[in-house]
Amino acid sequence: MIIISPYNQKWPEEFEIIKSSLQEILGDLALRIDHIGSTSVPGLGAKDIIDIQITVRKLDPEIERRLTRAGYQYWGSIAHDHVPKGEDENPRLWEKLFFNQPESQRRANIHVRADGNPNQIYPLLFRDYLRAHPNSAKSVELIKHEIAKRHANDLESYYDIKDPVYDLIWDAALEWARYTNWKP
Repeated sequence: MIIISPYNQKWPEEFEIIKSSLQEILGDLALRIDHIGSTSVPGLGAKDIIDIQITVRKLDPEIERRLTRAGYQYWGSIAHDHVPKGEDENPRLWEKLFFNQPESQRRANIHVRADGNPNQIYPLLFRDYLRAHPNSAKSVELIKHEIAKRHANDLESYYDIKDPVYDLIWDAALEWARYTNWKP
């Protein structure tokens, strides 16, 4: 069931705990580990799941080995991200590894993406844009509430609607990035 929770001040702290563990597991395979998604935007309501992006040089099989050995649940069926309209549709640019937390630990989605690919840049720019534009963040929250109200038990429909809405914000975020000289 999809439930949009009010913003929780503990989300950044919970991210830091998971980040520390991931750094220990991956060492120098991880170029950076970032808090992404709605829980990374102060004041924004979200599903109570911490989204984390691990940026790597390449999607090396050693990453999967280390994370699964540490108890993270690998989802091989989630190997690509949604491609926003107008972006290069080359599947290699949108590849990722996807994991959930080890059993009995805090709920988290772990996205592993190659440095410099558009799917690696997208969540960082999206997060920073929403942090800089609180009214847009509130609109995103309202949209998520409305979708969840109508599709609470249908995760596929939730994302089928949410992804194109995010594409609209993506265009605005790209323009903002050019105007501000934003860098990840």
